[in-house]
Amino acid sequence: NSRGTSSLLKDSISFTEVAASGLFEGHDLLRRGFTSVKNELLPSHPLELTEKNFQLNQDKTNFATLRNIQGIHAPLKLQMEFRAVKQVQRLPFLHSSNMAMDILRGNDECIGFEDILNDPSQSEIMGEPHMMMEHKLGLL
Repeated sequence: NSRGTSSLLKDSISFTEVAASGLFEGHDLLRRGFTSVKNELLPSHPLELTEKNFQLNQDKTNFATLRNIQGIHAPLKLQMEFRAVKQVQRLPFLHSSNMAMDILRGNDECIGFEDILNDPSQSEIMGEPHMMMEHKLGLL
């Protein structure tokens, strides 16, 4: 039955597609770091997710208030400014203070936890510049 096998071959997945999709790909330590069970756990406290998304929730509230007071143009203008500021970055292996983003959000005159004790995700260890640039440009 040649018609049946040809339809089966069309529906099957080739080995190159499986390998490219990453089913058999190992964990890349250079790019993703060590795996941690802590990252895969659910939040231990109900407020943990709220605290993680605090800035996002605050931005949504500010945009809704601006829209109610000034109209649709105010939050749209602010969102365009946020996107423009996010596009301007230092090289991936250099730490950035994101001062322009702090100014737009009004946090430039506030002293917070991150200013004194620093965010643990922004460690002082600098990565390998060539590896990080190649990853950002999609060469790796």
